[in-house]
Amino acid sequence: MKLVDEAEIQVIAGNGGNGAVSFRREKFIPLGGPDGGDGGDGGSVWLVADENLNTLVDFRHQRIFRAQRGENGMGRQMYGKAGADLTITVPVGTVVINVETDEVIGDMTRHGERLLVAKGGKGGLGNMHFKSSVNRAPRKALPGLPGEQRTLKLELKLLADVGLLGFPNAGKSTFIRAVSAATPKVADYPFTTLYPNLGVVSVEPHRSFVIADIPGLIEGAAEGAGLGAQFLRHVQRTRLLLHLVDMVPMDMAGEGGVAAMSPAQQVRAIENELRKHDPALLEKPRWLVLNKADLVLDEEREAIARGIVEELGWTDRWYVVSALGREGTWPIMQDVMAFFDRLREEQAEAGRA
Repeated sequence: MKLVDEAEIQVIAGNGGNGAVSFRREKFIPLGGPDGGDGGDGGSVWLVADENLNTLVDFRHQRIFRAQRGENGMGRQMYGKAGADLTITVPVGTVVINVETDEVIGDMTRHGERLLVAKGGKGGLGNMHFKSSVNRAPRKALPGLPGEQRTLKLELKLLADVGLLGFPNAGKSTFIRAVSAATPKVADYPFTTLYPNLGVVSVEPHRSFVIADIPGLIEGAAEGAGLGAQFLRHVQRTRLLLHLVDMVPMDMAGEGGVAAMSPAQQVRAIENELRKHDPALLEKPRWLVLNKADLVLDEEREAIARGIVEELGWTDRWYVVSALGREGTWPIMQDVMAFFDRLREEQAEAGRA
């Protein structure tokens, strides 16, 4: 199923039931007095994170969610039944935003996590509460309070460990095919990937991580150009970025205006988009992957790669691979796994300190 990573819904909690005006009337009890019961509370609306979901597509078909109203109070001091709560399941990684205030209500990052998004109205009081020494037959009861109503924006941020960055046609989809069981569409034209793809890389039994193929970015993506603007948010949750660059970039004039850009220029252009979207993204560990080495003569690969690295002044890890031929891809995955192992060890040591 194609990933839909944004949706807008309206949630309406149930109104409280009205309090009742009633008097006790029984044989041989002439002065029974008031016995109107309270109305039941309205149902609330909850969001629950479910790791088995990976898309918000269901919210494209249903946008209004309404919890049950509380029942009215009745005579004989009988309370109205409370309205049933409404539970809506969303994928793990969903950010919930109040559209009216632009406030982030919650960030659903754990399976089973619950978030109250609209509280049900309180039931009204029956007339039995208003009896007094000076008013023994009150005809006053309170109506139930209305439930909360909110318009919510749901944004799904993928919970991937590794994110693949790069211009359109840098070979990201081919790379994720080479290292995982994911099967994203691959073709020899730009913007093949129209939505993020997730793949699980299993290095050894019980040692794996999740990698995300983010749709290609172009210059101006942070301002809405191209397709990548919608998906920059997915990079924010990753712990490591692999920046794929075509060693011999194709001429893409007319497909975003990136013709005649050298590999180093493409890297800087993507860095600029990350900086504009969220400067903290540039602080994440980022490794350079020079792809499509199969298009370069064997004796020229090292010189071309070192030229790109020197032009960038790159100080972190870098690799030369051919994703199509699966050449050099697995050593990267082993290094990534070792990177996460070290992170876990450091976190464990910090917890013991």
